[in-house]
Amino acid sequence: MGSWLESVTTFLFKYPPRVFARGDLVMAPVVPTAVVAVAAVCMVAVVLVAYARVRTLRPADRAILGTLRALALLLVLGCLLRPGLVIASAVPQRNVLAVVMDDSRSMRIRDVDAATRTAAVQQLFADTAPLSKKLADKFALRRFRFAATASPVAGAGALTANGTRSDLAQALADVRDDLNGMPLAGVVLVSDGADNGSGALDDALLALRARRVPVFTVGVGTERFARDVAIERVQAPRRTLAGAASLVEADVRLRGAGRTPVTVTVEADGRVVATEVARSGAAGELTTLRFRLPPLPPGVHRLAVRASTLPDEIVTENNEWQTSLEVRAGPDRVLYLEGEPRPEFAFLRRAVANDSAVQVVGLMRSAERKFLRLGVRDSLDLLGGFPTSRDELFGYRAIILGSIEASFFTAEQLRMLADFVSVRGGGLLVLGGRASLSEGGYAGTPLADVLPVTISAGSINLDGPATPVRVRPTRAGDVHAALQLGATLAASRARWDSLPPLTTVNRLGALRAGATLLLAGTADGGRSDVPILAWQRYGRGMSAVFGVQDSWLWKMDTGIPVDDVTHQTLWRQLVRWLVDDAPAPFEIMASPSRVAPGEPVSLRARVSTPFFADVNDATVAVTITSPTGATTTVPLEWTLRDDGTYAARFTPTDTGRYVLDATSARGRDTVQRATSSLLVDERGADVAQAELRTALLRRIADETGGRYYPLADAGQLAEDAVFTDAGVTVREAKDLWDMPAVFLLVALLLGAEWGYRRWRGLA
Repeated sequence: MGSWLESVTTFLFKYPPRVFARGDLVMAPVVPTAVVAVAAVCMVAVVLVAYARVRTLRPADRAILGTLRALALLLVLGCLLRPGLVIASAVPQRNVLAVVMDDSRSMRIRDVDAATRTAAVQQLFADTAPLSKKLADKFALRRFRFAATASPVAGAGALTANGTRSDLAQALADVRDDLNGMPLAGVVLVSDGADNGSGALDDALLALRARRVPVFTVGVGTERFARDVAIERVQAPRRTLAGAASLVEADVRLRGAGRTPVTVTVEADGRVVATEVARSGAAGELTTLRFRLPPLPPGVHRLAVRASTLPDEIVTENNEWQTSLEVRAGPDRVLYLEGEPRPEFAFLRRAVANDSAVQVVGLMRSAERKFLRLGVRDSLDLLGGFPTSRDELFGYRAIILGSIEASFFTAEQLRMLADFVSVRGGGLLVLGGRASLSEGGYAGTPLADVLPVTISAGSINLDGPATPVRVRPTRAGDVHAALQLGATLAASRARWDSLPPLTTVNRLGALRAGATLLLAGTADGGRSDVPILAWQRYGRGMSAVFGVQDSWLWKMDTGIPVDDVTHQTLWRQLVRWLVDDAPAPFEIMASPSRVAPGEPVSLRARVSTPFFADVNDATVAVTITSPTGATTTVPLEWTLRDDGTYAARFTPTDTGRYVLDATSARGRDTVQRATSSLLVDERGADVAQAELRTALLRRIADETGGRYYPLADAGQLAEDAVFTDAGVTVREAKDLWDMPAVFLLVALLLGAEWGYRRWRGLA
């Protein structure tokens, strides 16, 4: 509500609208209510009788004049009920008011009357400023600065705007915890609304709402830049296998660029490895770019996505986004089980044979209780066929099931396969075939719920007809890293369009909720939605179904050139996709993986046995090597909340890459090791969304019973903050019967009656 309109409303109704919003309407009649009701009935009756006796008036005139006179009398009589508002307000100097000020890098932006946002906050909340004086007269002020966390400060002059993250949820939680036990009347949150923390904002607001603590938010900055290039989101893998290209996707917002092209590059350790050009288009300001990174050597690499700047661009800090990519050498072992000799077995293994990062171990049933074993480590490996123990099965990172019926497995092996995905976190791919999926009798087994498509009851299909399908990527598959068959997105689409049809013999059901369809088929006869490749997350792992039985035709079809590598490329990428996110029994991770010096990070380790049973009695420690070579050992403690999870906090002080070497010991002999990294720099992601986010700040205020103010209207804080239900309060009644609006309305009704008389010539 504008200040002018609010002033008029306050004059008419005696109190500001916020008082009515927070108060409770009550009645305190000077005489019994029954007496007032009887008097009202009598007055109305007298008016009606009086006008009924005037025979010279038309019925319409009597009705209008009688109504106006009766309403005026009823309004005056209603004042005898003494309506009022009962509202709680803070007792002066008996409550604490927390002033929480944003101290992140986005507050350096100069968009508040040519001054930085921090300077504007310092001017508004300086100790000598009028607003601070008014607040100090009513509350004991406690000032905080926040970025990744909140900490007390003496005043607004201590703000430096150096934080690389804005975690609103963590800031509110820290303030609540710091002032626990004090009569906290409210929180004043001064920010531009940038929020890129990992905290759960809903939980923080719920905790404040439970204590009836309102949050008054003050927005600082410009809601919309006239000219700006911003990298708003980057989706890149956190880890991958050596020898594989990686796909990086970036959302770039172009505002005010016109026809000017913007060059966006991806750098790996300071070297440009991919380049694309972004242009403003009819689709809107946001454009999505996809970069195909060449294979990188094993190790942790620093990735930077950078966009060129526009002339007169206010904010250039949001033209860059940095992250890290861990490349591991492998090899990752994959178990491929086939129930019968068929070309798919040989061609799939041959496609990935030269990939040093993955090792596909082949197990094919050649006769009853006889198996062909390929790629095993020794003569005893898989000697009895498919693994019968969890430690043997969980040693693989992924499993591929070919045309093999469900009855081949024991009930325990089927449960182990389901746990391989949900507990171990491995990847499972089920291929099409006459003895797989529904045709293999998997309906009702523990494996049926793991798969991304529904499985119906059926019998083994040995001689069923094959349906030819032309396979094409869906919209999701079009940009999926595992399905890129060309150097560019356009080249990949063209290659998919040129591939010959395959065949399927399986009846695939509907996608499960949460599953994604990556490849669809067009069958002869008109069906264009035959599911071919679908996947879903299940527990800690993922499962997929590739419903064709002869992908080897993409190598041996007469229309495929001899030197074509489409089949090899596809299967190498699919197998790598299966193992990419499969966890190790012991892992260490820093969250967030990139901070500024002085910002704390959470170190979390997951400890399991080799067959992925959570371990709660391990001794876990992390040796942290700083960029200068100094080492620090940090012990991790079991979190108690999650089995197998250990945590600690660490605050880096130097810029550069920290190496995290973790060890887990259990007893005398069980020692596991894991390595990760932490990127520390001054170039934070806090400015990725540098514009003022009014909607988020309004939401915080509305959900806690506070109010949002633009920076120019923040002076109203001193009047509003006293109306609170938190802290030490007193309830007071405010009369409404003597509002100017009441007397103006009475005068208006009587004036309308007189004016109508004059108009009708009755006066």
